[in-house]
Amino acid sequence: MTSEEQSEALASGERRQRIVGTRRAVLAIKAEHTADRSRMEIVADRLTRSASSPFFFLIHVLWFACWILWNVGAFGLRPFDPFPFGLLTMVVSLEAIFLSIFVLMAQGRESQIAELRDEVTLQVLLRSEEEITKVLELMAGLYGRLGHKVAEDDELRQMLKPLSTREIEQELIHQIHRTQEMRIAKRKRRKRKKESGSGE
Repeated sequence: MTSEEQSEALASGERRQRIVGTRRAVLAIKAEHTADRSRMEIVADRLTRSASSPFFFLIHVLWFACWILWNVGAFGLRPFDPFPFGLLTMVVSLEAIFLSIFVLMAQGRESQIAELRDEVTLQVLLRSEEEITKVLELMAGLYGRLGHKVAEDDELRQMLKPLSTREIEQELIHQIHRTQEMRIAKRKRRKRKKESGSGE
């Protein structure tokens, strides 16, 4: 194996290691947060999973049906919570409150994990952009050695410029504001048409 083939194989191995390392970093965020959960968070996760299952739905349907039928005298038994089922209303309200709290706890933790993953993804993309720019600079050097002028290629010159996240942010904000202004203008035009139509 020649030195060039060895260097190429080494570079390929390093690229594979970096890809695997990035994937492990993204997966490790979820695993780390799962391992560091408190008892309350574990209970919240289990209850959230249980509450979203078909079994949980069927149990409640049977529970409500039996409760109501019992207390309207369908089974010939003495009602313990007659209409309008005040006790059932209180129990269901308390259950809804506690389930909502547990769901919000689980969602809050998941949103933290998602934010960390997004940050890792952003950093990886920014690093990739820097590396691509460096490759373009090397290619531009070869481009110049072949007798071509980089200044004559506007697209290449734009690619060689460093990426400005601030400019991208400002452009996105500008597009959002422009879209909102267009929607407001459309609503105003529709309102004017309706008013002119009703006036006639």
